[in-house]
Amino acid sequence: MMLSQLSPEQQEAWHRFKAFAEKQIAPYAAGFDASEAVPADMIAALAEEGLLASVIAPTGGTAADWVTYGLMSEELGHACQNIRNFVAVTDMVASAVDRWGGDRQRHRWVEPIRRGEVLAAFALTEPEVGSDAASIETVAEQTGDGESGGYVLNGRKKWISFGQTADLFLVFAQLDGKHTAFLVPRETPGLTVRPITGLLGLRGSMLGELVLDSCRLGSDALLGRPGMGLTFIASTSLDLGRYSTAWGSVGLARACLEASVRRSDARTQYGGPISGHQLVGRMLADMVTDVTATRLLCLQAGLAKDHGEPDAVNLTLMAKYRASLLANQAAADTVQIHGAQGIGTQGHVERHFRDAKVMEIIEGTTQIQQTMLGQFARRLVTSG
Repeated sequence: MMLSQLSPEQQEAWHRFKAFAEKQIAPYAAGFDASEAVPADMIAALAEEGLLASVIAPTGGTAADWVTYGLMSEELGHACQNIRNFVAVTDMVASAVDRWGGDRQRHRWVEPIRRGEVLAAFALTEPEVGSDAASIETVAEQTGDGESGGYVLNGRKKWISFGQTADLFLVFAQLDGKHTAFLVPRETPGLTVRPITGLLGLRGSMLGELVLDSCRLGSDALLGRPGMGLTFIASTSLDLGRYSTAWGSVGLARACLEASVRRSDARTQYGGPISGHQLVGRMLADMVTDVTATRLLCLQAGLAKDHGEPDAVNLTLMAKYRASLLANQAAADTVQIHGAQGIGTQGHVERHFRDAKVMEIIEGTTQIQQTMLGQFARRLVTSG
């Protein structure tokens, strides 16, 4: 860790995150994966530790800076990707309400989300719509006028993290052809949630499918204004999610490095530990170098966000792109180093391998990010 580049406050926060994750999360991560659920007492512990909605300043307090938020995401990802994902999704919704909502919406939702009393989910993806978010098919129709009016939503959302347990859904729909965001409480008539189980990775993230069948909402369900859903609300939320995923992928890769070192030192073949074999040494060398380099990419993105630099979004894209690739390679090498034990379910590396693949899909696939970063590269060169 690049401690010299962190402020004393950031160093203190990092040590606190690390201690919390090692003691209260890591020992239970395999259980969350096996049971395909995150229990309520874990959510309560996250809230008590102040890890939910930390990017939003509480009354009389200050919000976490982006570098500190990244350090938290790395430690959560090092311990359990399901927990990191829960915190990220929670923060995506809470920050959207805080930034784009009215006073009543913020009062109703933000603090209860921070306290873990309201669980939130980000509902953008549909059965046939993933990366091309502009093509969402869920439709909203306005009914009535002013405060006496409201909206009716029809459509389906799929692959929604923590959809099985969320009390509040941030749902994106087409309103008169404009991408628009709505806050949909779970008890809304016409909303049905179907669990999705048996996933490859992130099994504890309790994914769900939402069926919206003439869901009637009041006028206070509208978040922001019509037409702001994709360009403003979804884009800023996804930027937060990508940032968390980038740091969390570094944490996952670091866990793979640690497991690989321990196993390669303990496993003896041909008269000595396999850590002394050149090809195994090469895998370890690549892991430790790439973890260090990719963390610096994440740090650069965090500093850019903290200073409001115009390229912060693209630097976050770079960090998420490279970190998700790193997580996959590190996890694959870790399984290889562990041999037959790597494909068993008794250790952690099999879970790391499954979770790592998901990192290349969520918050923008590798291929979409390559396209976006390719466009960014051309702009950099042609602009001087």
